[in-house]
Amino acid sequence: MRSEPAHVIVGAGLVGARAAQALRAQGCDERIVLIGDDNAGTSARPALAAGAQLGMNGRAAVRRRDGRWFADGDIEVLLGRRVTALDRVARSVLLDDGDRVDYTTLLLATGAAPRRLAVPGADLDGVHHLRWVEDSGRLASVLQGGGRIVVVGGGWAGLETAAAAREHGCDVTVLESRPVLLQDEVGPELGAFFAGLHLSHSVDLRLGRSAVAFRGDGRVTSVRTDDGAELPADAVVVALGVSPRVELAERAGLSCRDGILVDESLRTADPHVYAAGDVARPASPFYGAPLRIEHWANAMHSAPVAAAAMLGRATAYDRLPSRFTDQYGVGVQFTGRVSGYDQLVLHGDVAGPEFQAFWLTGRRVVAAMQVNLWDDDLAPAEELIRSRRPVDPERPADALRHDLSDQPMSAVHQDTLV
Repeated sequence: MRSEPAHVIVGAGLVGARAAQALRAQGCDERIVLIGDDNAGTSARPALAAGAQLGMNGRAAVRRRDGRWFADGDIEVLLGRRVTALDRVARSVLLDDGDRVDYTTLLLATGAAPRRLAVPGADLDGVHHLRWVEDSGRLASVLQGGGRIVVVGGGWAGLETAAAAREHGCDVTVLESRPVLLQDEVGPELGAFFAGLHLSHSVDLRLGRSAVAFRGDGRVTSVRTDDGAELPADAVVVALGVSPRVELAERAGLSCRDGILVDESLRTADPHVYAAGDVARPASPFYGAPLRIEHWANAMHSAPVAAAAMLGRATAYDRLPSRFTDQYGVGVQFTGRVSGYDQLVLHGDVAGPEFQAFWLTGRRVVAAMQVNLWDDDLAPAEELIRSRRPVDPERPADALRHDLSDQPMSAVHQDTLV
């Protein structure tokens, strides 16, 4: 192994691969080392969390950079190697075989791991954690056969999985421990919209309920809930979100709080160490607090910013949280963050085929969502969020240059939309 210091990237998933590519594309002619703790290759696509990938259109296409691409770019790729320690004083990382790699800059792209339930039977066959492409493939074969599916968790991934399972003809039960679906993501008003969508497609939606045990002899056959119910199950999908893999950063004394804390350039308090993707929690210029985003677009767009910062260039990661989901043919685009809003304004009819929603705090738009508006994008809404300029609370979409003359706006509060 070469001995000179390198730009070292820990994590060979989407963020790591794109960061290595971006370093070369941005003119870096120094040594680059990419380290991954599995042997699957460097992925040009992130881990999967969406039920839309569960075999609805065949196996998801996953592109992996082959060894030739990295060799041509003179990028050293160490796969199946785990970084066990980070020495910030010596500026080196220690590998599990005892080797050390010195760095000039270090990017932590360690990603996140699915949260698991510590309940009896959690290791039974048929209990799935949908995170990687291989997980999607295994579960798709189960769904295609129909059967009884219990989804534990009513977040985005859980609801997308439930929709995919129903479209395969499965009987589906969703357990969500909170009394409202997507409460932190879209608030209680639009949480009710998603609940109604799934109920209208015969999902057995159990809010305020948790799984306390999985039962079966070698393979799961039922789920026991905290109210004593026993739910028959041919398969279980645990969709409780992910936990950022911060262990290496914490042992090195870096500041972590639901992710590795970084500034707008994705740099940690150590000027030689950066973090990007699911594991990073960068300062947000729009919401006044650090914000960690679990989405493949975050991985795609944060990697080049991290690469530029590693090369000493002035840069900032200022993308807004965004999401697209398609459930039962209902297309939803969302951007922003609803935390702390004081008003929700609707354009159109939630019970109808299409509508827009705007969340406001003090006359400023902080989040927006549109449903089945296929010809519109959210760029104007994102610009409203970025600009922070006040809008008319009754007609925020005026600022988006929509003609609203034929459709009324309605302001609603948490107790008025059911």
